[in-house]
Amino acid sequence: MNLFTDIRTLVIDSLTAMTGEGALPEGLDFANVAVEPPRDAAHGDMATNAAMVLAKPAKMKPRDIAEALAAKLAADERITSAEVAGPGFLNLRLAPGVWQAVLKSVLDAGTDFGRSDMGADKRVNVEYVSANPTGPLHVGHTRGAVFGDALAALLAYAGYDVTREYYINDGGGQVDVLARSVYLRYLEAHGQEVAFADGTYPGDYLVPVGQALKDKVGDAYVGKGEDVWLAEVREFSTDAMMELIREDLAQLGIKMDKFYSEKSLYGTGKIEAALASLESKGLIYQGVLEPPKGKKPDDWEPREQTLFKSTDHGDDVDRAVKKSDGSWTYFAPDIAYHFDKVERGFDELIDIFGADHGGYVKRMKAAVSALSDGKVPLDIKLCQLVKLFKDGQEFKMSKRAGTFVTLRDVVDAVGADVTRFMLLTRKNDQGFDFDLDKALEQSKDNPVFYVQYANARICSTLRKAEEQGIAADDTTLNAADLSLIADPAQLAVAKKLAEWPRQVEIAARTHEPHRVAFYLYDLASELHGLYHLGKSNEDLRFVKESSQSATHANLALARAVSVVISAGLGILGVKPAEEMR
Repeated sequence: MNLFTDIRTLVIDSLTAMTGEGALPEGLDFANVAVEPPRDAAHGDMATNAAMVLAKPAKMKPRDIAEALAAKLAADERITSAEVAGPGFLNLRLAPGVWQAVLKSVLDAGTDFGRSDMGADKRVNVEYVSANPTGPLHVGHTRGAVFGDALAALLAYAGYDVTREYYINDGGGQVDVLARSVYLRYLEAHGQEVAFADGTYPGDYLVPVGQALKDKVGDAYVGKGEDVWLAEVREFSTDAMMELIREDLAQLGIKMDKFYSEKSLYGTGKIEAALASLESKGLIYQGVLEPPKGKKPDDWEPREQTLFKSTDHGDDVDRAVKKSDGSWTYFAPDIAYHFDKVERGFDELIDIFGADHGGYVKRMKAAVSALSDGKVPLDIKLCQLVKLFKDGQEFKMSKRAGTFVTLRDVVDAVGADVTRFMLLTRKNDQGFDFDLDKALEQSKDNPVFYVQYANARICSTLRKAEEQGIAADDTTLNAADLSLIADPAQLAVAKKLAEWPRQVEIAARTHEPHRVAFYLYDLASELHGLYHLGKSNEDLRFVKESSQSATHANLALARAVSVVISAGLGILGVKPAEEMR
């Protein structure tokens, strides 16, 4: 049940009837007619812009349309008043029975209340994390991991067929550096003293990898040149790091559907096939790029390269795919990888990148547009940096990693649920200051505590009711007389619940899971407010000793809030708290 969709349908039906009666001209487009909450709740329950968007094409005054539409809408039993405001906005107030029906829908549907068929089973690929397999995940990866996983869950909840994917960057020179670093730890395991040169990875996390290599091959590589061991150690090290990364992701409850190796693109004809597709469309040519904008590097010289005409698909400049020496650029395998996604039949692609990849957005969108003939949209979401604070100071280093704070450092400090929720309380393209102390603070200023406390408070109330001999199981509450939910404070909670399906669709459409966290905070606020009002007003108490029927209705309202909080937290990957310590 999406009440906003239902009322919008009523508005469209009324406009259609007005057209048939000659009150509106034929041929008007109602696509931009919206029904949404008013900016000020005092103005009503819902508002529609119908008169404003139709006035110009209808060649009529907005107020004339609004007044005629108001008369139509007022005839519906769900509408108690339809008032014209300002130049032609129409504010609607709905009957209490409408909000009581919402509660019934929540209780009947459970955590499926709010699910949508908006996605229509379209296949969408969400690629996220995709960190170089050279070490444990750090706090920056953590934000991308949480954001991508929540977005994937949100899209699935909204009716999409979602594939969660990790692209393993195991085809570049950084994996050779990893192999050399592991080799040093391998020598160390044999009792040798080693020194880590600049550019190698000195973190303690490679100590067990070096030991494991020793256990596998003994002293076979000791004193040998890279020609003997580099390829084997590279593969061994990559496998070990990917196992570590999988364990890191598991700490956050993240499980990928597919891991895709960059290395699999080389020597298999996949890069050549992708570029052949672009060439068949006249988008590959030999040319010389202009020097970089700004100061020309001293070592820059014009060289003919193989270029992709990405400017034909919205990029600022054309991009090199093959260097003058015949080797591939970094961009070439990325093109091939996305060509593979297109070939796998996905209807939409979403990439989650770190903030440092902002310059890659236009070229990647251009490539997917060209490869799919504009049929497969690519949305690239950038996750800005996270700064950690502890005891009022920026928290910068992990001894185990050597140079950075790891995902495990954060999870060990505050837990997976808190980590996930906190990182989703800010839009992905905004910087985030993560205060580890405040994340554990039990106050209204801590959003994860405030939401979890609301659910725990409801669970505690239901348990206490059962202890008092009051049936509080779902079967009993689903049969409660919800017409007894009539106080404005109670209806305010029901109205907030009614917004949930709408929020799901907006968040899924905009690829913004932080909207779910914001909504849950607002819903928790309504619940806490109602609870405190009950301290001075017996009618609003969840357990009303003088009336069993009122108690069941009030408990049903509380249970409905718990259902929606559980559904929302499920999207965010957070387990609802049933009690607070």
